Amino acid sequence: MAVKAKRPTDWRKRFDGAKPPKNVVLHTDFAGIKTGTTMHIASPGTIANFIARIPVGETCSIERMRNELARKHDAQAACPVTTAIYLKVVAEVALMDLAEGKVPSDVVPFWRVIAPDSKIAKRLSCDSQIIEHYRLLEQSSGG
Repeated sequence: MAVKAKRPTDWRKRFDGAKPPKNVVLHTDFAGIKTGTTMHIASPGTIANFIARIPVGETCSIERMRNELARKHDAQAACPVTTAIYLKVVAEVALMDLAEGKVPSDVVPFWRVIAPDSKIAKRLSCDSQIIEHYRLLEQSSGG
């Protein structure tokens, strides 16, 4: 029996085809968030917009991003699971754009949120040194 080859992920399709953001009230505990909490479920677009507003040379933790997204969307928390998934989607689209010749200033600067030594960095299609490179490049440009 032959093993079926896995097709590569179409990151742009995942970005464009994602459900719109919404708030939900949890009926059970989920990912460390308690029952009754209003939780924001973002979209790749809302995450990309958030990252694009981080000033050049600055970084933001994923936790801080989640907290700010929740606050901005009148929720008590932001979903850690979908945030991580959509952050990866945003990063992979940016990596594709860079590979196709776009300059760093024309892509979503995911390196401002994804730390080189983070779990999510290890799951990206690039080496963590790429993230370090873009962070250093921005710092040396004077922000």
